[in-house]
Amino acid sequence: MQRLTPLLLVGVLLTWLTPVGAQTPDYIIQSNGAPMRALVQPPGQTPRLATPTPAEVRTDAPASGALAAKPATRGKIRIGVILPTESSALGEAAAVVRSGVEAAAQVDQSAELYSVDATGDNVVERYRAAVADGVNVVIGPLSRESIAKLAPSVTVPTIALNSIDRQAAANPKLYSLSLIVEGEARQLARMMRDDGRANPLLVVGGDALSQRLGKAFADEWRAVTGKPARQMAFDANDMTPLLQAAGQADAVALALDVAQAAKFKSALTPDVPVYGTSQLNIGGAQAELAGVRFIDMPWFLMPAHPAVQRYPHPAMPLTRQTERLYALGIDAYRLAVLLAVGRPGAAVRLDGVTGDLKLGRDRVFERQLPAGVMGGNALQ
Repeated sequence: MQRLTPLLLVGVLLTWLTPVGAQTPDYIIQSNGAPMRALVQPPGQTPRLATPTPAEVRTDAPASGALAAKPATRGKIRIGVILPTESSALGEAAAVVRSGVEAAAQVDQSAELYSVDATGDNVVERYRAAVADGVNVVIGPLSRESIAKLAPSVTVPTIALNSIDRQAAANPKLYSLSLIVEGEARQLARMMRDDGRANPLLVVGGDALSQRLGKAFADEWRAVTGKPARQMAFDANDMTPLLQAAGQADAVALALDVAQAAKFKSALTPDVPVYGTSQLNIGGAQAELAGVRFIDMPWFLMPAHPAVQRYPHPAMPLTRQTERLYALGIDAYRLAVLLAVGRPGAAVRLDGVTGDLKLGRDRVFERQLPAGVMGGNALQ
């Protein structure tokens, strides 16, 4: 990931590097150009967002991969947290995730953490050393490249924090927990169907994220209704055709970035129902998007949710996009505990801060999100 400014302005929350160095969106991606680190964080420092847990934490693994650690407390779960916290590309994102894990561990105190830095070059070596040192379950890796490298070597329940490439070796102990946008787009299509929408207009931007959102929505709409969704490309210079098509539709689904969505929504008549994903919920006053029905995680939409109330928010302010990674760390810890104590093959479900999580096909945790309305976040 390129460092565009001292504040690490990014068009994505995480963007992994392909072998040739091109940037390919493949995680939870936001195209609003928000800074990764907290706005008050001085440039050049990796954020430490939660008070370190008293549980055992190891971050000083030597380059050889040999990890020195105290014996685990008898009968207590030991969770390995294997993230690239020292990576120039992913270190800040990894630090946010890890702070969420540590916050959950500090509250629950049901497991010891064994935290180690690992990149694609040494992830297998560090993983094996952690397991040899008594780790029962692992959180990580973060990048698809590292996941693919580690997949054949997974020997304990391991929660990868990204989607798993189809080319990766199948392993019954490797699970996927991620915030991929395709899952939200599919849920949005089903929600609109359940709301009685029969003739929606899908408006899609030209960036990679919008294209992915649009394709996932269109595929799911056809699957659940048997009909194609009417789809049009967004053109900021001439919205007349889009506005005419919206007037003939019974709802509009937005696969746009925040700026595009605000411009288009402002041009629509107030009676047109508009839907979107969490991509639009960047926090703060968003008057132009008032009335948009959207989906997002309980961490933001359900302050009275028991788990949301149980776990502390970051000690330092984050952008809403980045805070989603912190919430991901909380649920990763909670799922790790469930996997460590559960029977192999047993159903796994968690009423999580990132959504209602259920272990689905191919050991992928599926997320079901609550709905809110922009301009109030009132649950519907």
